[in-house]
Amino acid sequence: MVLRVANCSGFYGDRLSAAREMVEGGPIDVLTGDWLAELTMLILAGNRLKGRPGYAPTFLRQLEDVLGPCLDRGIRIVTNAGGLDPAGCAEAVHELAGRLGLAPSVAHVTGDDLTGREFPLVNADTGEHLTATPLTANAYLGGRPIAAALSAGADVVVTGRVTDAALVTGPGIWRYGWGPDDLDPLAGSVVAGHVIECGCQATGGNYAFFQDVPDLAHCGFPIAELRADGSSVITKHPGTGGLVSVGTVTAQLVYELGGPRYLGPDVVARFDTITLSGDGPDRVLISGVRGEPPPDTLKVAVNYLGGYRNTMTLVLTGLDVPAKARVAEEAIWARIPRESFDSVDVTLTDSGLLRITVMSADERTAGRAFSSAVVETGLASYPGFYGLSPPGNASPYGVYWPVLVPASEVRPRVFLNGEEIPLPAAAASEHATSLPAPAARAQAAPLAAPVVEVQAAGARSAEPVTTIPLGRIAGARSGDKGGNANLGVWTDTEARYTWLAAHLTVETLKRLLPGLAPYHVDRHDLPNLKALNFVVHGLLGRGVAASPRMDPQAKALGEELRARPVDVPTSLAPPATPAAPPP
Repeated sequence: MVLRVANCSGFYGDRLSAAREMVEGGPIDVLTGDWLAELTMLILAGNRLKGRPGYAPTFLRQLEDVLGPCLDRGIRIVTNAGGLDPAGCAEAVHELAGRLGLAPSVAHVTGDDLTGREFPLVNADTGEHLTATPLTANAYLGGRPIAAALSAGADVVVTGRVTDAALVTGPGIWRYGWGPDDLDPLAGSVVAGHVIECGCQATGGNYAFFQDVPDLAHCGFPIAELRADGSSVITKHPGTGGLVSVGTVTAQLVYELGGPRYLGPDVVARFDTITLSGDGPDRVLISGVRGEPPPDTLKVAVNYLGGYRNTMTLVLTGLDVPAKARVAEEAIWARIPRESFDSVDVTLTDSGLLRITVMSADERTAGRAFSSAVVETGLASYPGFYGLSPPGNASPYGVYWPVLVPASEVRPRVFLNGEEIPLPAAAASEHATSLPAPAARAQAAPLAAPVVEVQAAGARSAEPVTTIPLGRIAGARSGDKGGNANLGVWTDTEARYTWLAAHLTVETLKRLLPGLAPYHVDRHDLPNLKALNFVVHGLLGRGVAASPRMDPQAKALGEELRARPVDVPTSLAPPATPAAPPP
């Protein structure tokens, strides 16, 4: 017996037809969707200030397509689309159902919203104390309130801020009756949830080896066939595009990851115990996951208004591009002093884009005063001057601030059709046990080039090397975790992983990507996945909404690394592609 949990959304704005595709494409038991990135909470807060819903209305559009068929087939629907207003979202579900002539039981989960409550606002990453007033403050709840709602008969469960994996863990608890001490099954469900939470990223989307993915334009969304022991098979509906392979699953496992101990409110999942194996075409078995008791704290995502920002982009072409950039800056700061702003970021890209971002508590200073000053230089700047940005007003930006609070101070509540239902003790108060600090991971020393020493048959020998882009033998996926970025790198054979683990030290990473040099970087080894994960602390500043980077979520960091040339033992390099014959 398996519980088939299907995903139909990886972010607020994902494919609207996905819910219908998942319901019509084959048998499923639970339809889930993830709408809440850390940035989304800030977007919803802005919507609420403008009188718009504090939940994700696109969920209702998807639900309109599938609510009737789900009720007919007994498919439960679990979503975090409730955002900042799960009660309002649940009411909207009832209104939609009434228009469709349906009468589902709808539950919503609250208790995550800590806005207005007194608790220490100490940044969990930096140790800084926040003095500003939070706009939002939401604790990451676990899966037990979801399980309680399903057990009470809910056809649709709407939550606010829960962990992404809770959308799978909750249904697993409901179906299999796992208690707080069933740590390994809980950990397995967390891993399954982590794989499918981002939709098509588990089925070939954004995959490093995208050339291997068939029909990516019609990529199918993922399904986790969850078993009672916590193991699962990741798959997709037959006949859909995309690919489920050990590689695509590995890519998602190292996405937005820190160390091997993946902390959550239900369990700590040990990512260094995961075993992946093929289970047929487009089927990957996840097994062997071990769990530990969860920490006695919960993470709280706090957002506050940081001020106003504006960006102007100029194009530099032809000769002497760096000198032209200096002339452009001098002309701009002569009209509005750089010191007028709280923060200034100037980036000159390899393609000749000069991107200037300013931030200020004063809306006018960051707005027209800045953008007009840039435009005024148009006939008194470098040759070939033109810009990509018209003069415009500043826009408000938010700052993400992660905080830890005692789990005992957060009380989830579940309402079914507007009436509160009692929760089992394990669901009302998160099971909590203090955990030891993770052990430090030793860093391997870099190998010398151009000859690499490799271990073979118990003896060391020198082998010729071939210079190729790292991406020819390694995949990568990167992303954001608040103000930090993660960069996961994996390969496909034990021999290649042995080389990768020895070669790609933190020092080598900074040499290949010089922009990371100022930042503290941690490396975590995952030999069971043939993978390494790097956490770059502070690369994204105060989070996605406040980051001045062109790539504020560090999505391209992995591909930048894969393009860098490295010296690889010739035996590990892929076969050379024959040169095309002359015409």
